[in-house]
This record gives sequence, C-alpha cells and structure tokens, in this order.
Amino acid sequence: MALTPARTMPGVLELLPLDQIAFQGMLDTIRRNYERFGFLPVETPVMEFTDVLLTKSGGETERQVYFVQSTGSMEQGGKPELALRFDLTVPLARYVAEHEHELNFPFRRYQIQRVYRGERAQRGRFREFYQCDIDVIGKDSLSIRFDAEIPAIIHAVFSDLAIGPFTIQLNNRRLMRGWFEGLGIADGEMQMAVLREVDKLDKRGMDAVRATLCAEPFSLDAAMVDRILEFVQVRSTSLADALAKLDSLGNGGEVFEQGRSELREVLTTIKALGVPESDFALNLSIARGLDYYTGTVYETTLDEHPQIGSICSGGRYENLAGNYTKSSLPGVGISIGATRLFWQLREAGLIGKAVSSVEVLVTQMDAEQFPAYLALAAELRAAGINTEVVMEASKLGKQFKYADRAGIRFVLVLGENELAKATVMLKDLRAEEQIEVARTDLLATLKSRMSQTGNSGARP
Repeated sequence: MALTPARTMPGVLELLPLDQIAFQGMLDTIRRNYERFGFLPVETPVMEFTDVLLTKSGGETERQVYFVQSTGSMEQGGKPELALRFDLTVPLARYVAEHEHELNFPFRRYQIQRVYRGERAQRGRFREFYQCDIDVIGKDSLSIRFDAEIPAIIHAVFSDLAIGPFTIQLNNRRLMRGWFEGLGIADGEMQMAVLREVDKLDKRGMDAVRATLCAEPFSLDAAMVDRILEFVQVRSTSLADALAKLDSLGNGGEVFEQGRSELREVLTTIKALGVPESDFALNLSIARGLDYYTGTVYETTLDEHPQIGSICSGGRYENLAGNYTKSSLPGVGISIGATRLFWQLREAGLIGKAVSSVEVLVTQMDAEQFPAYLALAAELRAAGINTEVVMEASKLGKQFKYADRAGIRFVLVLGENELAKATVMLKDLRAEEQIEVARTDLLATLKSRMSQTGNSGARP
C-alpha cells in the first residue's frame, strides 16, 4: 500500500518545539500586559452561524471565508450554515449582544485565538493565524479617554517584547471625513472609498494613489487630489508639534472639529498615561481599511524595520453590534496578528535562539539506581523546576548530546560516587561548567543559577 505523503497545507505556521516555546512566550507577554490593564479573558467558538458571521463589516475579509459543512449535510445537498471566524471582532459583537444583560460595562475583554481566512498562498500570508485582541465596549456611550488608554497598552506590550524601537501612529476618521466634506466630497460611500485608497499610501506610493483617485470610478479633480495628498502627509515629531499641526489645518465643519477635538484629547492623555512622546505620533495617512471604524485609528510600526508594516492596529467604532441588538454599544480596540508578527520577526532576525522549557535533565548512570533518579526528579518538580528523566539507559555522552540538542541547560549525574557522598554532579551546558553540589544545596544552587541568567523563552 502506497504511503500518503506527510505534508501541511500552505498558509499555516507549524513550528518545531523550541520555536513554539518562543512563540508561546510572545503570546504570554501579550496576555500578561492585557491582564495588567484590567482586561478579562473571553473565548468564542471557532465556528459561527453563517448569517451571524457574514454581516456587513467592510473590507476584503468576508470574501475569504471558509465554510463548514458536515458530510451528512453535503450528501443531502444542503448549504453550509456554519463558517470559520475570519477575525475576533465580529464574534465579539455577537457575544456582547447575546450576553449584554450579564456583562458589566464598560466591558474590557481580551481574546487570543486562531482565525481563518482563504488567503492566496504566498510567502508570509497565513490562512490560519493567531490574533490577540483587546476591546473596551460601552453601553450607550464610551469616553474618549479609553481611546488614549489603548496606546498605553500597546506601549507596554511592545516594550516588554523588546523587539526594538517602535512608533504608535494615530489619526481620526472624523477628522478625515470632515476634511473631505470641506473639499466637496460629501457622499458617505465615496468618502469611505477614498479612505480605503488613502490607507494604501505606504504600500502603493503617492503616484499610484494619485492616479487611482484621478481615474474612474473616483474621477476627482487633480487640485482636489493634491489637497488630499497634502493633508495625509502630515506627521508629528512631538506632542507640541502634533497639536500645532492640528491647529494649522484651519477651520472646518462639525464633523471635522469633532475629530480634531478628539485627537487633541487623545494625544494629551496618552502623554499623561506615561507613554514617551518619542513613541507616538500624529499620522494623517492612517485610515484603516475596515468601514466600521468611526473615530480614532491606530497603527504601530517598528522604527528600524518599516518593511514589516503595521504590527498592531485598530480603532474606535460606534455601533459594531448594531446587526444583533438595538442597544448602542460603542467600543475601541486593537488587534495584534501574532502569527504573522512572529514570522516577520524571525525572518528579520529579531527572534533570539529559543531554549527549552525543560530546565533539568536527570541522567541514568545505573539502571539499578533508577528509583533514586525518579526520587531526585520528583524533588525538583515539587520545587517548581521542570525536570525530565532519562527513561532508557544509554551511554552518558549520548544523554549529554540529547540535552544539548533539546536545549536543556542543566544536566544532573547521580552515580555510585555521588550517592555515597550524598552529592550530585551538576553540568551547566550554557556556562560550560561542571560542579559537584551537596544534595542538600542542589535546589538553592539551581535556583540561583536560573535567576541570574534565566532558562526559558528566547535568548536576546
């Protein structure tokens, strides 16, 4: 019988154990910082009812949906009533609407789960990937101060990840729409279409965006396009510079002035939250491609690796749950695409060499002393030290080689001499050092060495 080739589908990130440890360390860092700011965990099913999931939210994601159908339903020719979630925001809207009367508002939730999109197979694009989201949902209203808190959380996460200097870039959709109104672009659909084109500025370049806006179906006047492109080139270098540039935009209509007022408050509150001015900036080209954003929008980029693009994005929305409830549930949130981010950082050489989460390997010198090895391992585990025991006898050199290849830092040898003297031979593979330690001092010695240089996660 012919063997079936072992293979994975394109568009998934399947990692070897040490890389998985590094990736899990990233997720743990993100989770820790979300919880530090008072967010609570939520999980939703990987599948949603198709009519619930496919409500209009704008963008390309709804054209990339994987439908779910049982074999029985397929045999009966039925249409799929379930689909895999393509993001965590639409399931959140359904969740909040369904549990509205059981939740406390403002509702602060974080969610770290896989999502699925029918991406065209290409390098760095994923069909299955982790998203790490936070959102604050209000009942009837939500203070603009929450829009300022989000960048403080972004700053905490990426400072902890220690992947290099970064900038949190902010804009406001109302400011942009008000600017378009002042130019004579009053139609809401046209405004959204122009916003989506402007959001492609960094990817397509100024000339390409200008050509698109001048051509059909936009057919905007060249002078108007020049004013739009002049507007979206505004950047700031400090808080004072940001506020001055907002002031220099001149007077506008109600929507424009509301957007400018919101941006001013958000920017000044971000500083009050302790985020350094060098780490956030005004960028009037940030629009975000999804239509449900209504106010503040964010994108975060690595200063030394701009080619990676946005590593965290999101914004304010007024009524995302409007498809499921008559209640007004405004919110603000962000998403980190952890799978793509990890892949990009690894490609850029920014992920250090991972080490095993197993901290100690207890070797086997003498099969007759196997119970003593098990007792030693049990003692270490009871003290919170992750320990593996060599279960099958082999040459000691082979056992050391196994530990080295597996990324295990400490190897313990308990031979006849050590048992007689109540000692343990401890080899630190990272320090390339071997010492004999009294059995009574072993725990303290191990913990001291582990606290000095660490033993898990990824090496910087």
